[in-house]
Amino acid sequence: MTVRVVVADDQALVRVGLCGIVDAADDLSIVGEARTGRAAVDTVRRLEPDVVLMDIRMPDLDGIEATRQVVASTATRVLVLTTFDLDEYIYGALRAGASGFLMKDTPPADLHAAIRVVAGGEALLAPSVTRRLIAAFAARSVPTPAPPGRGTLTGLTDREREVLGLVAEGLTNAEIGGLLHITAGTAKTHVARLLHKLGARDRVQLVILAHRAGLGAP
Repeated sequence: MTVRVVVADDQALVRVGLCGIVDAADDLSIVGEARTGRAAVDTVRRLEPDVVLMDIRMPDLDGIEATRQVVASTATRVLVLTTFDLDEYIYGALRAGASGFLMKDTPPADLHAAIRVVAGGEALLAPSVTRRLIAAFAARSVPTPAPPGRGTLTGLTDREREVLGLVAEGLTNAEIGGLLHITAGTAKTHVARLLHKLGARDRVQLVILAHRAGLGAP
């Protein structure tokens, strides 16, 4: 199955570069481009891609507001790419509903993998971003949207609570599997059940719920 991607960036050379990188993967395909935040929202609504690569700083609407509108009105997943490794952008993108946040200097193979992960319904954060997000929850209250579902840990099994705590520490499915002596596939199944039971959109919201419940060690 080919993952359909839209690239939104106000710099033409960056768009060309990103499109070339994405199209180099056999299972990824560029279906549209946008130069402004407003055009990004319109393009995503019209083409309904699986993933949009969203720049932060764009004319008309910035990438954060464009992300908010895309998430509110489509099923497209948003992967934010920026050259600015600043907390205000990270938290803004996550609050807006982005499923991933990567720097623009991410190697092509890692970008390909990130697009696949996000398209598959999971969230992806650069390791440094995950650590800072967790530290922020430990230090202060960061305003983030509560998942729309039940959002309570009642009804979770002991193993599910264990997995949730490890998700909150920023571990991948493979890392969780290694720690718990289960396969990565089994870990992924546990995460999927957590998403369903807690009404969470993705792993980012699982981190939020886990830290509100006191799970996970910063």
